[in-house]
Amino acid sequence: MHIETYISDLLYRYDCVTIPEFGAFLTKRVSAKIDESNHTFFPPRKVISFNEQLQHNDGLLASYIADAEKIPYEVAVQKISKQVKSIKSFLTEGETLSFSTIGDLVLNSDGKVVFEPSHNSNYLTDAFGLTEFKSSNVNREVYRQQVESLEDVIPISITPERRASAASSSRPYLKYAAVALIALTIGGFAASSFYNNQVETHNQLAQEAANVQLDAKVQEATFVIENPLPAATLNVEKQQGKFHIIAGAFRIEENSDKKVEQLQELGFKARKIGVNKYGLHEVVYSSYENSNEALVALRDIRQNYNKEAWLLVRELE
Repeated sequence: MHIETYISDLLYRYDCVTIPEFGAFLTKRVSAKIDESNHTFFPPRKVISFNEQLQHNDGLLASYIADAEKIPYEVAVQKISKQVKSIKSFLTEGETLSFSTIGDLVLNSDGKVVFEPSHNSNYLTDAFGLTEFKSSNVNREVYRQQVESLEDVIPISITPERRASAASSSRPYLKYAAVALIALTIGGFAASSFYNNQVETHNQLAQEAANVQLDAKVQEATFVIENPLPAATLNVEKQQGKFHIIAGAFRIEENSDKKVEQLQELGFKARKIGVNKYGLHEVVYSSYENSNEALVALRDIRQNYNKEAWLLVRELE
């Protein structure tokens, strides 16, 4: 079993993929950047890291393998456990473990796992098809210096006599054009001011007419309630958090509503969290802000209610 293939598939969809009893691969989105030293542009991407402390089985990897290989969930867990033993034995011997498109793992002198991510793959689906590229250096020519050097070689001189001659030979119709331009400008300002005043007057009259009609309707609709009902106060608890325990996904929305009602009758804070990219309505048992609380709840649900439940990590809008 090539476990790195399944891990790679999940890294496109999730921010955390855990290998039970070994560690977890985490992703973090970084913005596009420019390397000014070699004029290289890099698209936005997901940076991969490894955390050896996260070894609890959240069911994500095992569920995906079971679905991909059409095997029971328990068999998938056993296959992962066997693969982990092989990985640990390989690292203990001082070898470097290479996960294709993910990175390399090796043990340091303290017996800790050191991870070096691969830079050949971008797990950010929003940047699909974008690659790094280099731009040639832009050389700006200083034309001012060239002009100054030309002026030193070929000086241009204008005497007072030549200025007077040039002024007297100017075309007389330019004076009339200037006068006409000034007149048109003044007329334009006057017309614009008149139009704005007319618009403001119209808006004011329309607003006053609307207020009169509103007052009349309010007076007509005014009535007295002799025995008013007491005010009702509803306390609505808003679920928050990006850790969601998935109960199921349904093609028909009415079926998802029925599932929510069933779970709520069992005491869960069930709800719908929207439609996924496959067009299915997702229903959750509950949502949590803390990953540890979510994992504890997931283990209880699998033991007592639904062994196929799994954890989704996603920020909801």
